[in-house]
Amino acid sequence: MIETLIMGLLKSLISLLIVMDPLGNIPMFIGLTRGLDRNTRMKTFNMAVLTGFSLLIAFATLGEWVLGIFGIELHSFRIAGGALLLFLALELLLKTEAQIRSYVPEHAGAVPLGVPLLVGPGAITTTIIILKTFGIIVAISAVILAALITWIVLRFAAPIHEALGEVGAIVVSKIMAMLLAAIAVQFILEGVREYLEKLH
Repeated sequence: MIETLIMGLLKSLISLLIVMDPLGNIPMFIGLTRGLDRNTRMKTFNMAVLTGFSLLIAFATLGEWVLGIFGIELHSFRIAGGALLLFLALELLLKTEAQIRSYVPEHAGAVPLGVPLLVGPGAITTTIIILKTFGIIVAISAVILAALITWIVLRFAAPIHEALGEVGAIVVSKIMAMLLAAIAVQFILEGVREYLEKLH
C-alpha cells in the first residue's frame, strides 16, 4: 500500500514538473523581470509560485466535484486532457523562439508568470487526472512538492540561466516537451483502454 502510494506520488510529481517546466521557463522569467533588482525579482517569482500553487490546490481539492457536476468520466477526461497536453507539447517542440510579450515586470508575478506560464491548462489537466487516479492525498502532496521545487529553481534562476546558457535552456525545454508528449500519448491510450473495457 505504502509502495503504491509512493510510486503514485513520484509519477504525479514528475508529471507535474514536466508540465510546469520551471527550468525551461527560466529564460522567459528572466526576460520578463529584466531591469528589476534582486529583491523585487524574488517577490515577483514568489507571487508566481503562490498564484500557480493556489490554483492547482483548488483543482486538486475541487476537481472531482467539478467533474461530477458535469458528469465527466475519467476516461473522457484522460483522452481530452491527453490531446490538450499533446498539442501543448508539439507547440513547445515546434516553437523556434520564446515569444516574450510586453508586460509590466512588477505586475508579471501573477500573470503571465504564475498563470499561464507555470500553471496553464496542461498543469490543471494533469492535477485533475492525478486526483482521479491516485486520490486527493497524492494530488495535494504532488502539488505542494512541485510548488516547492519550482520555488527553489526560481530562487536560483539567474545562476541556473548563466550555467545553462541560451542553448542549454532551449535543449532542456525541448527535452521536457518530448517527455510531455510521451505522457500525453500515455493518457490518451489509458483513456481509450478504459473506455473499451467499459464497453465490454
